[in-house]
Amino acid sequence: MTVQVQLVRFALVGVVNTGTYYGLYLALLTWLPYVAAHVVAFALSMVGSFFLTSYFTYRTRPTWRKFLLFPLTNAANFVVTTSGVYLLVDVLHFGSRYAPLIAAGAAVPITFVVSRTIMLRPEPAPREREPERVPQA
Repeated sequence: MTVQVQLVRFALVGVVNTGTYYGLYLALLTWLPYVAAHVVAFALSMVGSFFLTSYFTYRTRPTWRKFLLFPLTNAANFVVTTSGVYLLVDVLHFGSRYAPLIAAGAAVPITFVVSRTIMLRPEPAPREREPERVPQA
């Protein structure tokens, strides 16, 4: 599978993930405070995104190691979009209404690279145990 195909699949997973998050958020909002609804919806959608990214985007086996590293993709996205919004609004004087959309678009390739690095990185070889030593008599 080419990198371009992976990028398209990555973007599709992002769309599905955003829809999943928002649907869960709205559903949870009926019986949870908004911050709790956001946190739960975010966590659940990130788990779903991990499995979609594993199976659909990169066609790789999910592992605990990848699962624990996967939130770095969201951290990268947050840093790029936050920096982008600041740069667009305060430095380049774009309107604050559309700056997040532009920044999000700029974050996609960077987040893709982080995601690809995590998901396609070879797993470390299992360490062999040393044979147990038998005490000498």
